[in-house]
Amino acid sequence: MKIKTLSILALVAAGTFLLSACGKTEKAEEAEPDWNISLAQWSLHNSIFGDALKGNWQEFGRLLKEAPDSLYQGTIKPIDFPSIAKGYGINTIELVNTFYYGKAKDMAYWEDFKKRCDDAGVKVGLIMCDALGDLGDADSVARAKTVEDHHAWVDIAAYLGAKTIRVNAAGKGTAEEVAKNAADGLSKLGDYAATKGINVVVENHGGYSSDASWLVGVMKAVNKENVGTLPDFGNFCIERGPDGCIKEYDLYKGIEELMPYAKGVSAKTHDFDAEGNETTKDYARIMKIVKDSGFKGNIGIEYEGTKLSEDEGIKATKALLEKVIAGLK
Repeated sequence: MKIKTLSILALVAAGTFLLSACGKTEKAEEAEPDWNISLAQWSLHNSIFGDALKGNWQEFGRLLKEAPDSLYQGTIKPIDFPSIAKGYGINTIELVNTFYYGKAKDMAYWEDFKKRCDDAGVKVGLIMCDALGDLGDADSVARAKTVEDHHAWVDIAAYLGAKTIRVNAAGKGTAEEVAKNAADGLSKLGDYAATKGINVVVENHGGYSSDASWLVGVMKAVNKENVGTLPDFGNFCIERGPDGCIKEYDLYKGIEELMPYAKGVSAKTHDFDAEGNETTKDYARIMKIVKDSGFKGNIGIEYEGTKLSEDEGIKATKALLEKVIAGLK
């Protein structure tokens, strides 16, 4: 009887230990890092478009609408992006719709693309949407069409398992007029995106949107859970002149103001010093702002420099982010 009792007690103790151990393992598996380094496809725009970008933007825009596939004049193809990203040790990608402009209704293409993502072990985090019209258009009919033209990309994002599309809050008129119209366009697009479980984010991407205080005002006017921002670390030029930017918003102030609404961030880089630090901005200071905001999510590499190749620039940006993030822990 004693032996039997001891055996039962031993089994109970062992079961308790195993349950405890399993619980700990399960908890450890569920834990994910606050930040994940992703790769924005625009980092490879020269490698994809090649000489197609060496002409003027007006001609590029014409070809984009009339013969988008003719713009693939580079050394790599957009369909190969999942495996390319995996080669950098990155498991989340950010697509740019202009690389797939003629594929918006081509589900066979997206079925193939999704399979390539699965085979490479990568997922799509967001799709950046350009050349679809102005969400802040003063003409309500044109604005409604712009909203509708974004629907296809919301649907593609949902099919690919992405969480977000990035759009532009552009338009013509005074700051107040464009803000009002953009809030209307974003609100309507946000309503549609919500039915698909998709977020809509606005990047500081030139014009009024590069004025962080203006963009915050638009976010407050929209006031939707699935509509937010994508703070870009380098797009704070509000007005350009013949010799460059003539009116620029304070980079660090702008990032700090946009972070409360952020559903992703764009880690823009241009040039690096011998120690691997970005020469045009203080990345340690920027990432401290990101951390203090409480943000959790993807930090997208977006290299736009010219001194390094796109391949070298992506690697340098990834190394810089890893170094700075490690220093913040």
